Order: sequence, then structure tokens, then C-alpha cells
Amino acid sequence: MNAIARFVALTLGIPLVAATAARAQDPRLERLPAEARASVSPVIDSARAIGLPTEPLVDRALEGASKNAPAPLIVQAVRRLAADMGRARDVLGRAAGQAELEAAVDALRAGAPPDVLVRLRDALGLRQLAVPLGVTADLTLLGVPADSAASLVIALARSVADSDLLALQRDVERSVALGAAPLAAASQLLGDAAPTGLEAGTARTPATPTTRRKP
Repeated sequence: MNAIARFVALTLGIPLVAATAARAQDPRLERLPAEARASVSPVIDSARAIGLPTEPLVDRALEGASKNAPAPLIVQAVRRLAADMGRARDVLGRAAGQAELEAAVDALRAGAPPDVLVRLRDALGLRQLAVPLGVTADLTLLGVPADSAASLVIALARSVADSDLLALQRDVERSVALGAAPLAAASQLLGDAAPTGLEAGTARTPATPTTRRKP
């Protein structure tokens, strides 16, 4: 079985019989319950084999262990994250780094369709995408339509630093907390800050607030 087929099988929970010796296990996984460790380790090995970052998977497993989560929930969370990172890389391409993949996972889980992520990637060229993707994810969860959020972020990210983009995102969150409509707050604060203005025809659709995600 090749590496990709093995990864898909493991993330879906399909048992495998491997003839080759297992890779050296990350010693941090010793903190997991034995039942969880037995299932998590092969998922991490398979992710590594196809070039996906493994640190987020280790972190997710350890987070579950620190919260005394049952072994099946730890395994489920790790498998889900591995599968989601695989989908994110399919969208962004193999050049995407760990931070970009994690932010893309957040955006997809927030409800942004893959074509929105492709728009961000194509519009921003060589710029690092982790923060633009993360801001798009947070604005989408706040209630801004994903396409509108992407348009606002693209217009800003072409001319401001990541720190400024994050500061403006926090301004939007504060405005919404004080009662402003999500799209109106985002359009005013982010649109006013973008020297080149918004992309045409994408940022004026009414929004319905949504519940913030739980990682």
C-alpha cells in the first residue's frame, strides 16, 4: 500500500496490517493513554510519509491528554485534523507551510469554501498566507460571508503588515460585541483602511451571525 493510500485509510480509521517496522515514536506520545497512542502514532507516521506537518497532530493529541479526554476522542480529533490538513494542502498546494495549513483548516471549518482559499492564494501571490487565512476564518465565524471576508482581507493584505491586519480584525470583533452588524463593521473598518478599496461586487451581501468555532 502506498503512502497516500495508507494515510487515507488511517485517517478514516481503517485498520492496516503493516509488514515493515514502525518508525521511532515521538517520546512525547508516551503521555497518551496506551489505547490512544496505539492509534495516533500510525496516523502521525503516515502524515509524515506524505509530507504533512506532524507537530499540529502531536499538539492535538497532547491537548486531549492534558484534558483527560477519553482515548477514542483523542484519536478522532487527531484523525480529523490530519484529514483536514490534507484537504487544505490540496487547495493551497504542496508549497504551503505548517502555519498556512493550520489557518486554512480553520477557514474551511469556519465554512469558507475551497474556492475562497484559492482566491486568497492567487490574489496575494508570494505573501505568507497564515494571517490572511486566519483573519478570513475569524471574520467568517463572526458572521461575515466568507467571500466578502476574503475580499476585504485581500484588499488590506496587499498594503498592510500582518500586525495591522490582526489589529483591524480585533477592531471588528469589538464593534460586533458592541452591537454592530458583522458585515457592516468589517466593511467600514477594513474597507476604510484599504487604500485600494474593495474588490467589486463581493462585499455587500447581508450577513447572518454564526457561532464561533471550537477547535
